[in-house]
Amino acid sequence: MEDPDAKEPKPFVHWIATNIPAGITSLREGVPAAPRLKLPDGLTQGVNSRGSFGYFGPKPPVGDPPHRYHFQVFALDAEIELEPGADRQNVLDAIQEHVLAEGELTGTFQRE
Repeated sequence: MEDPDAKEPKPFVHWIATNIPAGITSLREGVPAAPRLKLPDGLTQGVNSRGSFGYFGPKPPVGDPPHRYHFQVFALDAEIELEPGADRQNVLDAIQEHVLAEGELTGTFQRE
């Protein structure tokens, strides 16, 4: 998940999760901020723009116009070989030759 409307860095990365097993259709609330997970087995997390593992929710500055939040998912033909803690560019480079399909959902959020 990323916010292209954040001032810096662009885009602001809120979450990176890789190697989610193909049969998984949802993730539980409160996914631990750990490099590797056992549920679902195999999921690894990269670092967000705060430099930490796990999900960092939307928090645009008060008074900013609504920020867009892009949730991207990629179906791959293989598990990618990345160490936990990979950043956005590491992931994009690693999946480049393996993408079978992709999808994106965009939501918006604004704080009053």
